[in-house]
Amino acid sequence: MTQSYKTSKSDNLSNLELTNPSNFERDQNHEHKVCEQLKNREQQWWQARQRLIDLKERQVFWFGDNSGMMWLLWQLVSYVVMGLLLMLATKMFEISFSLKQYILIFTLQTLVFIVAFIFKGNLANLLQNKIKTAELQRDQCLNEMIILASDSLFPRVYAQAPLSLQTIYESNQRQLRLVSLHALLTHEINAGRLILQHQTQANLLPLELAEDELNHLACEMIYRSAIA
Repeated sequence: MTQSYKTSKSDNLSNLELTNPSNFERDQNHEHKVCEQLKNREQQWWQARQRLIDLKERQVFWFGDNSGMMWLLWQLVSYVVMGLLLMLATKMFEISFSLKQYILIFTLQTLVFIVAFIFKGNLANLLQNKIKTAELQRDQCLNEMIILASDSLFPRVYAQAPLSLQTIYESNQRQLRLVSLHALLTHEINAGRLILQHQTQANLLPLELAEDELNHLACEMIYRSAIA
């Protein structure tokens, strides 16, 4: 009777182990899902930040302090390009343009430039609105990354600190870029939960340049926990 009970109990435990995954397995699955979501948000954040940088560069180029000279320069370049296109059209398609037609074409081109220059302020406002939208998208993606990192990355960093950026990068199996890790950890620094000994200007650089700088400084950037 006792032996039968033990055998039955052992069978039940075996069935329980087979049907119910362990806490470790559940934690592993949860962490895997969080990491996948974090990688997806990182890609969206990377694209949003790159778009923001492109828009700001366009703003400086077309509407910066010396934008008036740039507009005139590009108008002169457009005259040259238009002249070359007309010459190619004449040779390739054997089309002949009269002097009046040349004057009309370049006059229309000049009118387009004048209208665009008059509405330069409106174009600048339109570009500024695009920049604001891109900033919101970038911040939203970063906030979502921070929420996901709070459930996976940050607890490990607090538990194992002090850690270098290179160590965090490798312990995370290099799934996130150094720029992304630095942005996430910078949030924790600003919140007073981490301390960084070696400061960098990577946040102000274009993504490629920031990644290069962090590649050289990753071993020197030591993060210490400020949580008692």
